[in-house]
Amino acid sequence: MSKLARQQIIIELTHEGPLPNQQELCKLLGRRGIQVTQATLSRDLTELRLVKTSEGYVLPSGDAPAEPMPAVSRVVREFVREVRRAQNLLVIKTIPGSAQPVAVAIDAEAWDEVVGTVAGDDTLLIVSTSNKTARQLQIRLEAMRT
Repeated sequence: MSKLARQQIIIELTHEGPLPNQQELCKLLGRRGIQVTQATLSRDLTELRLVKTSEGYVLPSGDAPAEPMPAVSRVVREFVREVRRAQNLLVIKTIPGSAQPVAVAIDAEAWDEVVGTVAGDDTLLIVSTSNKTARQLQIRLEAMRT
């Protein structure tokens, strides 16, 4: 499992409630089939900027981003397998479980060509403003894959 996917699961778990401690988080991840060392988990918590409270680890309040925000070029290079265009739509095929992190990274870029994204497990749909802008976006994304 990739670091980004693991961190996405940690974020999902924090949405369910405070995480009492790192040991409990290790158990929760283990139940999902994710084996992680304490050192790796500690780095994840730091990178995600989770805050330790008396109730446990929680998402930060305020303007700090709660989601891991890797560079779009990195997630495209790491996860995207195919970019296909159908007029003003792009269908992006990813490795299993990676469409949502790719969508998050693309949405974070706030590109003018992107009207919106919809992500499943291994497929992402990007709606673009026109056929022309979809082609430009396709070229941009394909360049990131190399």
